[in-house]
Amino acid sequence: MPVSPLHDPFHRGQLAIAALFCSLGFQYATWASRIPAIKAELGLTAAEVGVLLMAAGIGAVASFPLVPVLMRRLGSARLALLSTLCLTVLLLALAVAPDYPLALLVMVADGVFVGCLNVAMNAQGTALETRYERNTMARLHATFSAGSLLAALLASGLNAATSSVAAHFGVAAVLLVLLAAVARSGLLQEDAPAEEESKAKKTRGAWSLPSRVTLWMCCAMAFGTVTEGAMNDWSALYMREIAKASAELAPMGIAVVSGMMVVARLFADGWRSRWGDGRVVLSGSALAAAGLAFALVSGGVAPALIGFACVGLGCAAVTPCVYVAAAKQGSQALALVAAMGTTGLLAGPPVIGFVANASSLVWGLAVVAAAAVVVSVCSTRIRWTPVSADVT
Repeated sequence: MPVSPLHDPFHRGQLAIAALFCSLGFQYATWASRIPAIKAELGLTAAEVGVLLMAAGIGAVASFPLVPVLMRRLGSARLALLSTLCLTVLLLALAVAPDYPLALLVMVADGVFVGCLNVAMNAQGTALETRYERNTMARLHATFSAGSLLAALLASGLNAATSSVAAHFGVAAVLLVLLAAVARSGLLQEDAPAEEESKAKKTRGAWSLPSRVTLWMCCAMAFGTVTEGAMNDWSALYMREIAKASAELAPMGIAVVSGMMVVARLFADGWRSRWGDGRVVLSGSALAAAGLAFALVSGGVAPALIGFACVGLGCAAVTPCVYVAAAKQGSQALALVAAMGTTGLLAGPPVIGFVANASSLVWGLAVVAAAAVVVSVCSTRIRWTPVSADVT
């Protein structure tokens, strides 16, 4: 007799962890959607807004040494729930921040708890896959994008009704608390592998140098997030200035990349089960590099959209697979790999802008294609999870 999804422990855990991924995407997109209003309320310049955005990234990177300690003391389930609730409070604090210095402090703290939640929820996802021998990480990452979409729709609707940032963030906070309640009932309470726990006890929390495999994972994650994030930052400008698309068609670059990535992540767990994580990352990053290179060499709107679609399709499973591999190396490796992912997101756009300013945006995006090639090379050096027989 088939088990109802509500009573199946795998599906219950999958739903709970998906709520965490959704909450992170929702919280991030909520405050990001009101940056213009925050800028106006605090009287910020464009440069000050840039520093405000960077503050969150700095906080996320700074969380790296803290996360493994909290993971060992609290466990990923409690750390994830605590981080979600803290991010809810910080969202409300940002809405009522009276001045720029306090807003900066709020964003640094936001980045710290984003780093904590990022590691904890990916540890939960890996633990779920390991316990039930069923792939699900790519679908979990898809719910992050779904959370961002939900936040955008909520922002659009509430912005039409009221200009109050506090009212908007208040409604968002209620939804975040509801997501935390959904997550609380199904999270895995014993997720640390015995080998890691034994190692942690022997070292008593001491730090060790990352292994060579971990460094390859860090490299893959950094360049993978450069590839993934750069398309959101530069595709519209490329469409408008290089491909000569109309103003109405230019945003389709972002839409194609994001849409293809969400759809691909819904199917990527099946690819992982059939071909293995290593082959999926290798072929996907190679496809992203080849597709983007084709777009840059060919020029024009249609090749650009085809190339951007290849990037979305190829990059969809890269970060989920690298997170799974890193989590199996322990919380310290996972925290370091997550921090490198944030570094890639922060460093990528400025580097591409520098290259574009020195030459052209075509060469700037050629750097993105090269980054995808680096991911392919790194994928051959990582110890991947064996092919799973099931996916749900």
